[in-house]
Amino acid sequence: MRETLAALADLTRIHFFFVWPLLFCSGLLLAFQNYGGFSWGLVGRAALIGLLGFEAGLVLNDYVDREYDRREINGSLTRYWRPFGERPIPAGRISPRAAFAVFLALAVPAAALAATLPAPHNLYVLGIMGYSYAVEWFYQTKKRRQTLPVAQIVGRTDLALFPVAGYLVYGSPDPTAVLCFLFFYPWALAHLAVNDIVDIENDRARGMATIPVLYGTAGAARWVFLFSAAHAVMAVVFGLALGPVAIAGFGVGIVILGLANYRVLAGAAMRALPLVHATLVVYAATIIAAAVL
Repeated sequence: MRETLAALADLTRIHFFFVWPLLFCSGLLLAFQNYGGFSWGLVGRAALIGLLGFEAGLVLNDYVDREYDRREINGSLTRYWRPFGERPIPAGRISPRAAFAVFLALAVPAAALAATLPAPHNLYVLGIMGYSYAVEWFYQTKKRRQTLPVAQIVGRTDLALFPVAGYLVYGSPDPTAVLCFLFFYPWALAHLAVNDIVDIENDRARGMATIPVLYGTAGAARWVFLFSAAHAVMAVVFGLALGPVAIAGFGVGIVILGLANYRVLAGAAMRALPLVHATLVVYAATIIAAAVL
């Protein structure tokens, strides 16, 4: 039983669990501010949708890449992402069939909860959920054979849409939803490149055309910087729309992201990755604070 629980913890990256409902609910709190009203029941429902839905996406990631993950030669990123330091499918701790069952066990309740939302909000959230799982599959398979970073450009729309889905639990497609997407999308592209710089040895062994494989680590560092800069511009635009609390919080996040960029340029992408992830928590907390203060 203990080994099974450890394998499930690795499969779901359980030590990051708190980030996903926080990020999802940041969008919901922003919708409450824009449209009026508040419901703890809806917050709880949204938190479960965000948690279960995102965890399902992580499991799907492992399921789709299960054969390629057997080629791992450097486990540093695996140890970072997984509390017990193993990829459970190639390690034989969870079968592919069981992993897919875990995906369904997470995705189906998330979809069922989303379906209980009033129309058209249920359709918004279910549509983004279905799109995100399809795009995750596309990203994992497309990056195996490409000469341009199509997989990355399309694939990271799912992460940028995640807080937007939280917004649409109560809100409607509007300029705030668009700004939210445009704020998180360049961050998602920068984050992905940092992650892939850390994992470049494994991606070369797997034959994956990630950003550093396509353009080298120096090119990937430029990618991180350019999308970080685009994100900083959108932080100003989005912050001005949300108010002084958001401007201050986003400013803190940009400073942390700047330090992460410095570490990437210095050849220390592994030390940069926690900083990039810290900005996501700062942003979610900032959006919530801007909505309630």
